[in-house]
Amino acid sequence: MVREPKKLDELFHDTLKDIYFAEKKILSALPKMAKAARDGELQAAFEKHHGETETHVSRLEQVFSAIDAKPQGKTCDAIMGIIEEGQEIMKEYKGSPALDAGLVAAAQAVEHYEISRYGTLRTWADELGLSDAVKLLEATLSEEKATDEALSQIAETVVNQEAQAQDAA
Repeated sequence: MVREPKKLDELFHDTLKDIYFAEKKILSALPKMAKAARDGELQAAFEKHHGETETHVSRLEQVFSAIDAKPQGKTCDAIMGIIEEGQEIMKEYKGSPALDAGLVAAAQAVEHYEISRYGTLRTWADELGLSDAVKLLEATLSEEKATDEALSQIAETVVNQEAQAQDAA
C-alpha cells in the first residue's frame, strides 16, 4: 500500500497544533516572568501580554473551527527549550541587576518564534483559501510584533541601562 504524500492542509493543521501548545505554555510562563521582573514597566508588559495571549488562544480555537478540527496541542520542543532558557535566567540572575535584561531577551526569543509561526500560518491559510483564518492569524501576528517592539523599547530605555549602571557601581 502506497502512502499518499502529505499536503499543505496537513502541514497547516500540524503547525496550528504546535503554536496552540506553545501559546498554552506561554500562558503559564508569563505570570512567573511578571513576578520575577524588577522593573514595573516590564512587569506590566508581561501582564498585558498574558491577556493578549489568552486572546491568541481563543483566535487559534476559531482557526481550528474554521478547518473543522478539534483544538489540540502537539508538544513543541522549540518553545519548551526557549521557556527552559527563560527559567534558567530567572534562577541564575535572581536578585541581579541584569535579571530584567535577561527576561527581555528570553521574552523576545518567544516573540520571534511566535512571529515566525504566525507569519507562516497566515501565508499558508491564504494559500488554502481560509480567509477567516488569515484575518485571525494576521491580528495575532500584528500583536506579537507590537509586543516585540514594546520589549525592545523597555530594554533600550530602561533595563539595559539599569543592568549596566548597577554592574558598574
